[in-house]
Amino acid sequence: MAGTLGFIGLGNIGLPMAANLAGAGHEVVVFDTRQEALEEAGDLGMVRAANVREVAERAAVVFLSLPTPAIVEHVVFGADGLVGGPGLRVLVDMSTSGPRTARRLAERLAASGVAVLEAPVSGGVGGARAASLAIMVSGPRSTYESVADLLAQLGHPVFVGEGAGLAQTMKLVNNMVSGAALVITAEAMAMGARAGLAPEVMVEVLNAGSGRNTATLDKFPRSVLTGTYDYGFAAELMFKDNMLFLDEAQEMGLDLPACREMGARWAQTVQQFGACDFTAIARVMEQSAGVSLQARGEA
Repeated sequence: MAGTLGFIGLGNIGLPMAANLAGAGHEVVVFDTRQEALEEAGDLGMVRAANVREVAERAAVVFLSLPTPAIVEHVVFGADGLVGGPGLRVLVDMSTSGPRTARRLAERLAASGVAVLEAPVSGGVGGARAASLAIMVSGPRSTYESVADLLAQLGHPVFVGEGAGLAQTMKLVNNMVSGAALVITAEAMAMGARAGLAPEVMVEVLNAGSGRNTATLDKFPRSVLTGTYDYGFAAELMFKDNMLFLDEAQEMGLDLPACREMGARWAQTVQQFGACDFTAIARVMEQSAGVSLQARGEA
């Protein structure tokens, strides 16, 4: 499916994704509530829309990359939202908006003749820039096949099933596991630092042994050992994703105490540091244990 593409939500991950589509030769009409994001998109060759409805009027395929389920629903169904745009045929929600929102979108947009794909991503800002994101996709298979080439220009799409909510559920599972790795790494390394181990030595050993995980391989070297805490994903968003996961688990009647504890850890991080990067979970442990998890620069 070719033609003009729409992209709404030009945040840390949305803007590089939209830029990759534009760089592949597509005309991309974009909108964001932040003027600075629109200006940057314009500098990268994208067409700036005045509002959401203009995107739906000009593009048959519209991508969303938005922070919360409420914002997704407002953009789609609100006054002057996407619904009613005469050109819109396929909506690809790349936000982490949860399975309930995904099901509502699919049900309500079907009546408007708009097919919905949920396509949340994993891989962070670096993956968005390098077009190497893991993209979890669910929805009508025929719709997926019509836009698979576009998704491949953003990363590695994996079709997880046709049922509404499946890709969003997969993303929540991914983020629960990923976030838990960061939490447990911070806690365990705080204990090691308290005993006298250098943080960079612990990371080296963990990565050579069975303790390696996404936190030790990437997040700690990039954003904790350096003391920058700037990986590019907000702690508030991780907390939101954990709450969506726990809400779904509760709806299923599942008791997942370890996952509940992860939710509490992200709530603590947001309460303690406010608007911060999710690697700031290490700062929580640093303060609690009275240690530093930054590299000491010693063997």
